[in-house]
Amino acid sequence: MTATKHLLVIPVVLSLLALSGCALSPNTTRPATLYDSQLVDSQSRQVLSLEAVADAAMQADVVVIGEHHGHQASHLLQARLLQQLHSRNPNIVLTLEQFDLDRQTALNDYLAGITGETELVKDAKAWDNYRGSYRPLIEYARHHQLPVLAANAPADIVRCVGRQGPDYLTSLTDSQRRQLPDQPFLDTPAYRNKFITAITGSHGSNDPAIAQRMDNVYQAQLVRDNTMADRILQARRQYPDHQILHLTGTFHSEQKLGTVALLKQRAPELSIVVLSPVFWPEDAVEPPLQDNLNKGDFLYLIPPLAPEFRNSERRQEAMTERFKDRSGTDC
Repeated sequence: MTATKHLLVIPVVLSLLALSGCALSPNTTRPATLYDSQLVDSQSRQVLSLEAVADAAMQADVVVIGEHHGHQASHLLQARLLQQLHSRNPNIVLTLEQFDLDRQTALNDYLAGITGETELVKDAKAWDNYRGSYRPLIEYARHHQLPVLAANAPADIVRCVGRQGPDYLTSLTDSQRRQLPDQPFLDTPAYRNKFITAITGSHGSNDPAIAQRMDNVYQAQLVRDNTMADRILQARRQYPDHQILHLTGTFHSEQKLGTVALLKQRAPELSIVVLSPVFWPEDAVEPPLQDNLNKGDFLYLIPPLAPEFRNSERRQEAMTERFKDRSGTDC
């Protein structure tokens, strides 16, 4: 979408917000169940209907929905917004972090009716929560013959970069390397700071070995984000005049960092709309908007998930298990 076209959209969006929203306080209703969410415009702080958000986003080149993996509200919102956008524009392409690009053939075979769902789950190495979280999206795309692109970098490559650092890519075959973007480690300082703070705290680590390990993990994160940005642009080239709906973990897109920032580096002319989830704590009378308004063009308020652990020792054991080297991957 051209810059001129993008500017013409703004008055329409503002009028939609004025007609469909209401003041957030004190009329906001807390989502009642884990399936529920409430949409908010981050600029006006108005509560919006799903239809109003779809109207506001329908002219964007790329719509990105950040998710909390496995949260029912995230996945229900994704399915409903896909339907709403598709009802306004039949030319939609779905790009997914949840499938690695080297599994595109398996995804294509399922969409074409060559294989069944259990075969898809096995052949595409679908995430464990596929049936509960992503099945509705894939089935909608299959029924309406919408293109679906696996957008994530191959898991083994990401894992090995996390172990050995960026130089691991020099050991790939030409075929493997061609799957990845030309610049797989493009970066933005704000994203690096956010990542280090999330992993090790605001002061990072004074241990050189740990610092090096964290840097390798961050480079692996960049491979994911750069690959997703590159796959979105591939979708644009392969399906011109189509809108892209990209689904990803919220860390990859909120504050328009990660994949979104790298996509803008590669194609600054693109118009991108970002939706980000915000937890509404159980003990809070009003949602914590003030510190989260920069997370996206639209926020969707959702109930928090139950804590994974209450025992600190068991939490540490789980973290150690999660980040230890997997012997099944030969780097």
